[in-house]
Amino acid sequence: MLAVEGLRAGYGTVEILGGVDLAVHAGEVVSLVGPNGTGKSTLLKCVNGIMKPTAGRVTVGGRAIETYQRRELARAIAYVPQSAGSAMSLPVIDLVGLGRAPHRGLHPGQHDREVVLDVIERLHLQPLAFRLFGALSGGERQRVLLARALAQESHLLLLDEPTNALDLRHQLETMTIVRELAKERGYAVLLAIHDLALAGRFSDRLVMLSAGRVHVEGYWDRVITPGHLQSVYGVGALVGTDNGLPYVIPTKPEGRE
Repeated sequence: MLAVEGLRAGYGTVEILGGVDLAVHAGEVVSLVGPNGTGKSTLLKCVNGIMKPTAGRVTVGGRAIETYQRRELARAIAYVPQSAGSAMSLPVIDLVGLGRAPHRGLHPGQHDREVVLDVIERLHLQPLAFRLFGALSGGERQRVLLARALAQESHLLLLDEPTNALDLRHQLETMTIVRELAKERGYAVLLAIHDLALAGRFSDRLVMLSAGRVHVEGYWDRVITPGHLQSVYGVGALVGTDNGLPYVIPTKPEGRE
């Protein structure tokens, strides 16, 4: 579904990504992890066509993204940014309905309405449906943006820190829904996330970035190790599982006793 080869990107003379290779297959959830500033968000923007790489290649469904027309790309890729601010004054139900724009004509049809209502119900957004987006809390906005992306019914879903503003319950609900949709509908999901335990619990694979490059990738037990956390994050940590659920407990920063 998604292939990234030799991707380089930056801002001005500052290179953020220094040659990244990765793939995400249909039905797979892959988490990008790593410290702040390692290029996770930049990588998602390059995959979505928001940012132009300086070198390398991104293909979706076997096609280079630059060959897609704008509307066609929106059918193929749904993207949830870290934040959309509070400027949008639309009611939640109308904002979620914008996710149908790449598929519909001038006016939404019956199927469009059914998709929107289904997504709102799936994310338990019924109490917010007629509230203005700008009046919502940060966590509520994040859930609405995810709903809009799911309404697109795109086969590649890009999520930039989708659980960052959410409480514990909604973190679990959101990641459960994302994983279910990946398996049920064959969506390929690439997400950036800081919660390593959550990433390990819900991801098929993890890709750890360091200084704009892939440091290590694979299953939880290969990527999230005390050695990798020490070398990439600069912290000691206790890593393991309890009743099959992964955990990471930071112990001390590098150089501290």
